[in-house]
Amino acid sequence: MIFKNAKIVDDSFHLADADIAVGGDKISEIAPGLSGEDECDLTGCVIVPGFVDIHIHACVGADTCDADPEGIAKMCAHLITKGVTSFCPTTMTVSHDDISKALSVVKGCMEQPPKGAAIAGVNMEGPYISIHNKGAQSGKYIRELDIDEFEKMFDACGGIVKIVDVAPECGGAEGFIKKASKLCTVSIAHTKADYECAKHAFDLGITHATHLYNAMPGLTHRAPGVVGAVFDDERVRAEIICDGFHIHPAVLRITFQMLGKDRAVIVSDSMRAAGQPDGVSELGGQTVYVKDGQARLEDGTIAGSTTNIHQEVKNLIGYGVPFLNVIQAATLNPAKEIHEDERIGSIKVGKYADLVALDSNLNIKLVVARGKILVDNR
Repeated sequence: MIFKNAKIVDDSFHLADADIAVGGDKISEIAPGLSGEDECDLTGCVIVPGFVDIHIHACVGADTCDADPEGIAKMCAHLITKGVTSFCPTTMTVSHDDISKALSVVKGCMEQPPKGAAIAGVNMEGPYISIHNKGAQSGKYIRELDIDEFEKMFDACGGIVKIVDVAPECGGAEGFIKKASKLCTVSIAHTKADYECAKHAFDLGITHATHLYNAMPGLTHRAPGVVGAVFDDERVRAEIICDGFHIHPAVLRITFQMLGKDRAVIVSDSMRAAGQPDGVSELGGQTVYVKDGQARLEDGTIAGSTTNIHQEVKNLIGYGVPFLNVIQAATLNPAKEIHEDERIGSIKVGKYADLVALDSNLNIKLVVARGKILVDNR
């Protein structure tokens, strides 16, 4: 298959006039004027890499913590329609047994993949977080940092955990971060850490920040907090929820300027209400009320999102963030955070043929996953 007559976002994240040839599930050639028996005309479109969502709990009524293969399959099928070709099902702060069950189910789905978006591994948001900044996580199941427990879970699931969250001010954090960072990406999250504590945690091995600004001390002129520590350290990438609700659009613009093109990571952090009408929903065993697409617990605490990466891409471009920076933050940067950037995240010969064709209004016209056209809106 040859995808022709579109502009592409190349591996350097510049716009180029080139065609893309696909052989099997990989990109086999990128050059102008390619031809062959099987051609797909995408005149007027721009082809970008498939979106990568590394923090997503749930959508269309299905949640990772349900530990249900059919639910994971529903997520895969829905996400591909939004241009997401790879994602990390994300667990909540639930019981040890429930996390273990979810890891086992996701592992099974990776071994026998459902149709749709590919599963790149698991993001463990909790249980090693602070009770004092738990956000919408359940305080009932927050646990002390236990590296032996985590290593056992990591090994039992075949090493599919790509990210684990930590509040670095909690007891046992230093040893946990040092050891866990040799297994996967360790992220600062749901924390009361100050600037100095966060910077020390980065020295120990944390390279990621979960949903920047949310459930962490913010930035002020006398107390830089976790946000200031992230801005001040080139080793750390930061997730950003870009629904315009979790973070004000002006702050999103400022954040992309501060982080630059290489350190911003767009995530949905979506819950099971995503892709469904407003009403009553659930997150981590807690009742959630969704109104006008905004999800909150009964006490008003923001509870995840109902957005998706494609909508966030459109939001950010509408807010004035440069197109190419937005695309990189939705593709290559998250792929790097989970160490999958040799296979996904950019349009390059030898990588998986995960492609999204957008029209001039940023609407999805075509989604190609592992070389197969799975969504065709032409």
